[in-house]
Amino acid sequence: MGWWHPERTRGAQRRSRRAIPLAGFVVLALALSGCSTDTQWERFGMPEIKSEQGEHILQLWQGAWIAALVVGVITWALIIGVPIWFRRRSDDEVPVQTRYNLPIEIFYTIFPVIMVIAFFAQTVRVQNIALEHVNPDVVVKVVGQKWSWTFNYPDSVETDEGTNVYVSGTGEDIPTLVIPVDKTVEFQLYSPDVIHNFGIPAFAMRMDVVPGNENSYQVTPTETGTYAGKCYELCGAYHSRMLFNVKVVTASEYDAYLADLATDPAHISEEPVVGGKYSTELITDDEGEHE
Repeated sequence: MGWWHPERTRGAQRRSRRAIPLAGFVVLALALSGCSTDTQWERFGMPEIKSEQGEHILQLWQGAWIAALVVGVITWALIIGVPIWFRRRSDDEVPVQTRYNLPIEIFYTIFPVIMVIAFFAQTVRVQNIALEHVNPDVVVKVVGQKWSWTFNYPDSVETDEGTNVYVSGTGEDIPTLVIPVDKTVEFQLYSPDVIHNFGIPAFAMRMDVVPGNENSYQVTPTETGTYAGKCYELCGAYHSRMLFNVKVVTASEYDAYLADLATDPAHISEEPVVGGKYSTELITDDEGEHE
């Protein structure tokens, strides 16, 4: 048995007090790493995701929140804990006088840089996955116009009137976009007037619809159902009317839907209805002066 020394007791107590927040940090990290996507709390406010691309975006969102919470716990533990752990416990006690701690200062400098690099790398990785283009199973030409949406299904039918079927809505009549489940769907975006933004929260995807610019993205729905869509760009006085519904159906139901549209001449055209040349051509300065 060694000799008892008060400094040894104090050192052991200090080490045990320092281990408490570390243990809490480990418990928090393990708990958060097991997050599922069953509730909105577990998704950190994200809607329930119904697309393959959206799952990668959700994982990035969850990882960012977990990292932020872990850093927050450590930061608050240092802010609150240091004055408690290192307080003077008696009038004749003199704390250790240290001017600096080089390892900690290096850590405080390098760790934020590592975090920024990690966030940037993960964001680029997920962005590349979300915006990857493959040969799509279905192409839908989406037109955002003041103040509703038009959905074209080019080369979908063969009739005397044309090969394109489409649906178009108004502010009072919200249109429905019908797409098949488990198929890669490419949305090609057009606008003949102002900038809109085509977004579907359940797919965790959206993109600007810019006059004269060719924007597009792909999604692969993973579950049938009806979901909401809207314009995410403040596009003018009746922006609030830029709503639409998305109906994800089976492949057979999708084919039947197109066949049903093809029976109505009001939904058939020779070419996709995209709103005129300004939806595909940039307005030049000369044209702008004469508008």
